[in-house]
Amino acid sequence: CCPRRIRRILDKNIKFHRMCAYMIVLMTLIHYFAHSFNVDFFTSAYTSKILVTDSNSVIQRKRLVARLIQIGNAPNETYLNPIRSNVVGTFYHFSVGAVFLLTGGWTGVIITLSLFFMVTSSVEFIRRSYFEVFWFTHHLFIVFYGFLVVHGISMQVRGQTAASLLVHDPKRCSLINPALWPQNNCPTPVFAGSAPMTWKWVIAPMVLYVIERIIRLVRFNQQVEILKVIKHPSRVIEIQMRKKGFNAEVGQYVFIMCPQLSQLEWHPFTLTSAPEEDYCSVHVRIVGDWTTGLSKVLGADESGNEVLPSWKMPKLAIDGPFGTASEDVFNYPVAICVGSGIGVTPFASLLKSVWYKNLNPEHEMVLKKVYFFWICPETHAFEWFGDLLAYLERQLAEIGRQDLIEYHIYLTRGWDHKQAKTIYAHEEDSRDVITGLEQKTNYGRPNWDEIFSKTAQSHPNTHVGVFFCGVAALSAKLHKMSNKHSGSGVSFHYNKENF
Repeated sequence: CCPRRIRRILDKNIKFHRMCAYMIVLMTLIHYFAHSFNVDFFTSAYTSKILVTDSNSVIQRKRLVARLIQIGNAPNETYLNPIRSNVVGTFYHFSVGAVFLLTGGWTGVIITLSLFFMVTSSVEFIRRSYFEVFWFTHHLFIVFYGFLVVHGISMQVRGQTAASLLVHDPKRCSLINPALWPQNNCPTPVFAGSAPMTWKWVIAPMVLYVIERIIRLVRFNQQVEILKVIKHPSRVIEIQMRKKGFNAEVGQYVFIMCPQLSQLEWHPFTLTSAPEEDYCSVHVRIVGDWTTGLSKVLGADESGNEVLPSWKMPKLAIDGPFGTASEDVFNYPVAICVGSGIGVTPFASLLKSVWYKNLNPEHEMVLKKVYFFWICPETHAFEWFGDLLAYLERQLAEIGRQDLIEYHIYLTRGWDHKQAKTIYAHEEDSRDVITGLEQKTNYGRPNWDEIFSKTAQSHPNTHVGVFFCGVAALSAKLHKMSNKHSGSGVSFHYNKENF
């Protein structure tokens, strides 16, 4: 739909969202402290008294303040100070309390509290361990925008009107004793607040949000047929589904909602099925309350229950699919795909689609070579994805395209002394002792500098797409390597899945 550079920028939408959030927090803090000083000045104006030790300039300033806070008490006068009475000795005497006298004050407190809860619940620990807390508190944005619209409705930030400035010069009149204003051609100034403008800025995104919710409601009511649920090792279940009119590309993701668990919660899952298959599938790792509940209603929990037949399956709703960086993989002659732990899921769809496309001799692919790296922290993490790799290994051998996908598996930790002995004893076997694949497992971490250097030498004058899904630390490393080894005709284009 648009050039590659633009698509890569759009793929950073979550990072852009966070940058906007940080700026909103910064501007909110500046706005809050600035108005705290205003409110304190408004309240303390009533306690200002002239002392015998005051200089003439201080006396004039205090007289001016005393006169300005009185303007608005007489008929047909407009006020400047929004706090209209002396609150000394009450709760409202302090700026913290005085804000509740102002519409902009108490709405500002609600807005700031909403923002506080949204930001604090967005930290990675909360998102990963308590997704429901993150999801619900993030919807406080409705409260945030709702009160933001009425935040300035009472027009408390006030100034002298343009017409009043023509007859009352503030520079000249501020030097005159306010009691002598009528004799010195200084009529009582007229003040007014600016009309609320926030609604003009938020109406468009609010309308877009309502439209998006309507579309999601329509998608929710579309029937999703659950074809099969497969229990994999390592607390992973595979759900195969079919939905009329559903079309997806490699690596895309969907939001899934189960009304039996919650009518509000939508959780993102990467599609592991290829576009060429007549169904869509996701692999769900059971790690939290919602995924545990989903496995139970599907009959695929740890209690040993049999998976329910399709006609007994609960209702599921699918929203999507939504695009990711992996869609661009077929636009590069060479691709380096790196999955870390469960981050390998987007590449399940990709690898299967590569095989399907090679079954069609009339389809000429731009993609000629895939280097796939899977980094796992423990041995049992291989179990569910290893079956797919073994299947692809056999299928590519049958069509004589073993060279199309070159995969490398790295086990970074998780083996004990006994397992180390077993690994050493089977070193000469034709298949790997852990995965059962022909490609042997590497132990330790990849030498990315060497890997990128060899790729650049093997594919001169080539655009190489680097695709990654996994932990942030490895993402930064791969991004650095892509920039370091780009040059002399070879360009590495880094793409990261935003999860």
